[in-house]
Formats: sequence, C-alpha cells, structure tokens
Amino acid sequence: MQYFRLIFSLPILLGGISAAQQNDLSLVIKPGAVIEKLAGEFSFTEGPAADPRGNVYFTDQPNDRIMIWTTDGKLTTYMQPSGRSNGLFFDADGNLWSCADEKNALWKIKPDKKVEVILNTYNGSLLNGPNDLWIAPGGGVYFTDPFYRRSWWNHKEMPQEKQSVYYLKPDHKTLVRVIEDLQQPNGIIGTKDGKLLYVADIRANKTWSYSINSDGTLSGKKLFCEMGSDGMTIDTKGNIYITGKGVTVFDKTGRLIGNIEVPENWTANVCFGDKNRKSLYITASKSLYRIRTRTKGVY
Repeated sequence: MQYFRLIFSLPILLGGISAAQQNDLSLVIKPGAVIEKLAGEFSFTEGPAADPRGNVYFTDQPNDRIMIWTTDGKLTTYMQPSGRSNGLFFDADGNLWSCADEKNALWKIKPDKKVEVILNTYNGSLLNGPNDLWIAPGGGVYFTDPFYRRSWWNHKEMPQEKQSVYYLKPDHKTLVRVIEDLQQPNGIIGTKDGKLLYVADIRANKTWSYSINSDGTLSGKKLFCEMGSDGMTIDTKGNIYITGKGVTVFDKTGRLIGNIEVPENWTANVCFGDKNRKSLYITASKSLYRIRTRTKGVY
C-alpha cells in the first residue's frame, strides 16, 4: 500500500486559486489523513458505488469487469464480462444498477448476479451510451447519456440527436427525457430527500442544480459552479465532490472548499464507502484511492 500527502496548494489545477482559499479542506478531511493508493494496474477505473455494508464496487471498463474493494481490504472480481459497465449505483433493494454501454444499455444486477436489461433505446433509436446514474428515493432512475465513441461499437455516429439526461420512472418502463440543453452531461448525483439533482456538463465546464418535481421532471435550473465533472458524490452536509483534475469540493451553496490532489492524470469518479461511510473512494485512471473524511457520505 502506498501513501501520498494531501496537498492544499494547487494553483495550477484550480486556475490560480490561492492556498488560503483551499484550507477549508480541513472541514471535510480527517485530521492527518493521507491519500492511500489501494490498488493499481487497471486500464481505466470508473463508477464507484458502495453497498449497504460499505464494500465499494467499481468498474475497469476497458477490461470489461466490475471489481470490489471489501471493507476488510480485499480486492476481488465481481463480474466479468460486465457489459462494459461504467457508472454504478445501488438501489434500496440491494440491486446494483449499471450503465452498461457495450450495447448502450441500462442494467439491473440482482444480488444473485442475474442481469436484467432494463432498456437501451429512446424513441426507437439506441441511446448514445448511458454513462452515470443516480436513483431517487422513490425508485426512479436519472442517468446521463453523452456520446463517447467506443471501440466495441459498430456505429460511429451519435444515435440520438442530443446528448441528454433521462428519467426512468419508478415503474422502470416509462423513460422521459428531462434535460436536453447541455453540451455533454456526465456526472450526476441527487440529495437524499430527493429534492435536488446536480448534473455536470463536462464539455461546457459547468455543473447545474435542478429542483425535482413530484412527477420526476426538473425545474429551477441554477448554475452551481463553473466546473464540469466526470463523476460526483455528496456528503451529509450537502458538500459536492467533483472530479477531473483531482477531487474538487464545493459546499452546498457552490462555494469552493478545496481540491484534493490525486497523483494520476485524470480522476473519473468518487463515492463514500466503508462501514461508517467516512472514507472517500476515488477511481483515477489506472488506480483506486481512498482518503479518510470528517464528513459522512450520503450514499
């Protein structure tokens, strides 16, 4: 196991933001905590999600597998092949939902590993490639559908006319397009009470917040921060953790708290794990990292 220091002064990564403006990381990071490299030698890690016991599932998409980092520090392979799984999220019944973009699909993987293909089309055409998802308290599923051309696809053009965000109603049959004015939606997360949804437009380098209406539609679009994200998560204080160059943390008002530097070229996604949900797990390029936190993750 290798250890790296937590660095507070990252003016290059944060476009000239001073160290003084970043010292608020002490609000979310446990005193004395350091970045731990837990595992490496993957091709590209993505989609971390913790089960009810705190075990962290994540994907190694180029190698078509879902991995598990257990609460007792063991790395195992959960599923291979995995439909080229990308983003993951657990529902209230313990099913693991996956953005399985080998065939542009949304999967539900049951605890016995039986796979149910939920959908892969909208209005008669393939989805672009479900990327990341969040499951609302009532069971509805929000997911982003950007277009990233994959080597395993036969098609080269974008199947849908727009890169959008969709809402799968709790019946898991009715699919509604709820956002269609973003350039390339990617990271997505919602609040535990199901009232707010955060969506990152990675190409426009902005993250937006939306009010969630009773029917699952969205309203009240507001700019949350001038930064896009590949993946994101939220803690019980409402702080949002955004990825790209390291992990950048904002409070619930959109005020910058700071940036956690990660020693990889790209940080793809984050989630909270372990039994107490007080460890931030980071999927970054070819590795899996962890840092202990003061704050507790919602998911």
